[in-house]
Amino acid sequence: MNLTYLASRLGNIAPFHVMELAKMAAALEQQGRSIIHMGIGEPDFTAAPQAIEAASRAMAQGLTQYTSALGLPALRQAISSHYLQTYGLQVAPERIIVTAGASGALLLACAALVEKGAEVLMPDPSYPCNRHFVAAFEGQARMIPSGPAERFQLSEAMVRAHWGPTTRGVLLASPSNPTGTSIEPAELGRIAATVRERGGFTIVDEIYQGLSYDTEPFSALSLGDDIIVINSFSKYFNMTGWRLGWLVVPEALVPQIEKLAQNLFICASAISQYAGLACFTPEALALFEERKREFRRRRDFIVPALEELGFTIPVKPDGAFYVYADCSALSDDADRLTRDMLQKAGVVMVPGLDFGSYCPRQYVRISYATSMENLQEAVRRLQDYFRTGNSKNVVK
Repeated sequence: MNLTYLASRLGNIAPFHVMELAKMAAALEQQGRSIIHMGIGEPDFTAAPQAIEAASRAMAQGLTQYTSALGLPALRQAISSHYLQTYGLQVAPERIIVTAGASGALLLACAALVEKGAEVLMPDPSYPCNRHFVAAFEGQARMIPSGPAERFQLSEAMVRAHWGPTTRGVLLASPSNPTGTSIEPAELGRIAATVRERGGFTIVDEIYQGLSYDTEPFSALSLGDDIIVINSFSKYFNMTGWRLGWLVVPEALVPQIEKLAQNLFICASAISQYAGLACFTPEALALFEERKREFRRRRDFIVPALEELGFTIPVKPDGAFYVYADCSALSDDADRLTRDMLQKAGVVMVPGLDFGSYCPRQYVRISYATSMENLQEAVRRLQDYFRTGNSKNVVK
């Protein structure tokens, strides 16, 4: 193929360092090395038994054909009921669109709202794919440096200061990947009000909202019907490979999103939708809450353990399953440090390079979405790594 025909937008999409480290780790495992994975943000828990049984029934009954582009009506109603039971919010099922994962939801939202040259404000650091969704529609993600003082998040003052003539909205995540930090509800309300005053859109990625550990349940949907929210069955519901998510939009936007969904996706997987419906049974929800408590137990172990190793945790994560750790006391290059730890200690962490340009070589992201036994073994390996001088080529 003549590569001169490739679209120029590909130049705006950067490689994903997380996946590069995962490939390096896989190569070491093929050589017989024991590797502990604390890089990719994927729960070690898998789909609930109720979801698996529902998928099996759907296949046995032949419920495998296209659904509405908006999703199964029963699933949209179940998600609506979940908002009422968990957050006390009345969210009409007609505003809920079932998607092919949160990525599908973000793609639809950006397709509907982002046009060429439009600027979208995001915190730096952020999940890299979010800015790439904006770039895919020829918009410009404006990454605003957001440090520990801001909990690695945008504030209302920052939005007000950086809003320009081409700014069309904000794309936030709470809790966030890579930091595990949330935006305080009152501050998020002020951000939404400021964006509203300027006629912009507010998109909030809430795929980790079910994994908030230190606060009362909260959704940005409580801030007004104009807020657009993304969610997923991947994290709290432990269904990463099922590729199922949802999007909540203002009622007037539903026909436009439906038109896009019909053309871009036709529908989310029917089998996954029937499995997702079973996630809202009392038995499944009890299991997810039990797993949530286990994630919190892991967080409460790994944060002080990392500090004892010499990492600095400037903001304690309150959600998701990530720690964003300052490694500057150990190395002046997080990328080099993570590669060296993988080679010599068999522990995968990822550098801040993927997540923006704010001090990317100062921070590493650690995922604690693995067993407590693995976390304990990783700490033991890293204790040896730093104590025995294996890190001498990367430590200051």
